[in-house]
Amino acid sequence: MRYLLDTGIAADLIFKREPVPQRVREIAEAGHVWGTCMPVLAELWFGVENSDNPEPNRKTLQQRIGRFRLWPFDAKAARKHGEIAADLRRRGRPIQQIDIQIAAIALTLGNCVVVTKDSDFQSIPDLKVEDWSV
Repeated sequence: MRYLLDTGIAADLIFKREPVPQRVREIAEAGHVWGTCMPVLAELWFGVENSDNPEPNRKTLQQRIGRFRLWPFDAKAARKHGEIAADLRRRGRPIQQIDIQIAAIALTLGNCVVVTKDSDFQSIPDLKVEDWSV
């Protein structure tokens, strides 16, 4: 199983806010793979640069992101993004484009769960979603 950490959950891991670090240890010990994707990394960098203390936050992110597997937004994910976005629009359920990118990456990886605090992901068919913040 793969676990793709969305922005809020990835930040919880980077800044060591429980229970996320414990959950990551548990899935790693069980032999599962965890990581994030390039759109999430972009959001993390935005959060750092937009924070009240960017310099220490830059250092923390730079030091800890190396532990993450980083999945790309590739051509296969781009096509899946188009399918998801069109489906959501037809159903009157538009969500942020970056969330659609994250979902597309997870779906193209196969056997992947998006770990998030964001309920918008629930509207994407076939996407497995968990919330580790509780």
